[in-house]
Amino acid sequence: MKYLIALLGLLVVFALAFVASNNKNKIRYRPLIVMVILQIILGYVLLNTSAGALLIKGFSSVFEKLLTFAAEGVNFVFCGIVNEGSFTFFLNVLLPIVFISVLIGILQYTKILPIVIKYIGLVLSKVNGMGKLESYNAVASAILGQSEVFISVKKQIGLLPQQRLYTLCASAMSTVSMSIVGSYMTMIDPKYVVTALVLNLFGGFIISSILNPYTVSKEEDILDVHEDEKQSFFEMLGEYIMDGFKVAIIVAAMLIGFVALIALINGIFDGIFGISFQQFLGYIFAPFAFVMGVPWHEAVEAGSIMATKMVSNEFVAMLDLGKHTAMSAKAIGIVSVFLVSFANFSSIGIIAGAVKGLHEKQGNVVARFGLKLLYGATMVSLLSATIAGIFL
Repeated sequence: MKYLIALLGLLVVFALAFVASNNKNKIRYRPLIVMVILQIILGYVLLNTSAGALLIKGFSSVFEKLLTFAAEGVNFVFCGIVNEGSFTFFLNVLLPIVFISVLIGILQYTKILPIVIKYIGLVLSKVNGMGKLESYNAVASAILGQSEVFISVKKQIGLLPQQRLYTLCASAMSTVSMSIVGSYMTMIDPKYVVTALVLNLFGGFIISSILNPYTVSKEEDILDVHEDEKQSFFEMLGEYIMDGFKVAIIVAAMLIGFVALIALINGIFDGIFGISFQQFLGYIFAPFAFVMGVPWHEAVEAGSIMATKMVSNEFVAMLDLGKHTAMSAKAIGIVSVFLVSFANFSSIGIIAGAVKGLHEKQGNVVARFGLKLLYGATMVSLLSATIAGIFL
């Protein structure tokens, strides 16, 4: 039965993407089939094999260790503010972002990260049938983040047609930054974080290839990655430390605003209709939760968490998921995979603003297709969660 539901889920995702396609005649089906098969194989390996479990354990243990190191710095500054044994979200989840950001900066400075990103991207371009730039950008987005990634391709931003610009932005919204992966792992099971990261990478190509099909000529398929002006090692450290701190503060501010706003709206809905706003959205998202593989009796509950992520952000939704302790392991796993991406309304402004800062005209183009960007990124999350649901 679960395989029939998974098949239905895949058909629903592809149908929704196909209906919104801007050029149905240009869709190339062979790369799509290859990438879906790859997603299924990778989902099976990560969730159902000892090799996958070993890989996930190794990945999560690295971040667990990094978070331990980060805690040393946090404790040095904030020691005594928190009672021993208690948990403070800002200190334990957000501030470690600063340390992870520093490590990314070091890997960038030593040229290790750019080489890894470039060559993984080149390999992916052979599979997905897209350009080298799109493949590079997808890998870079998963490491650098949805706004920072555009700096590395800023030389080409002004030269890109709308179709290629959409794919770059869709990749950025469909993934998450490596600097906050450790924070996610403190809120949901690391295996779902790793699975989502891998599946979303291919899912972004799949959905973009349907929504926004195009071909790139050899003359256009040039990968020209921008390198920042040479800084001293300690200048770089200072920059990445401040960047990481800005991310932590921005996320904290957004959480305060969104959690309070949702509480207000829930109170209004409860007073007028007798149900919360999240429960109301849960009924709308319940059919999507069901075709992803969530049991029907939990679909409304799962749908409300999915909707929370879309209207606020993934942090708010992950905190909400942690309160639903009675949900089955299968439902929690599927919803967890769905939550690991930047697909929410606020990301439209973040991405449009990042591009606008580099090229004003292209930033306006991004703002115009912002809702379609969110639509596509949400389809990526639905696809990844549906694939994961087969093996949970």
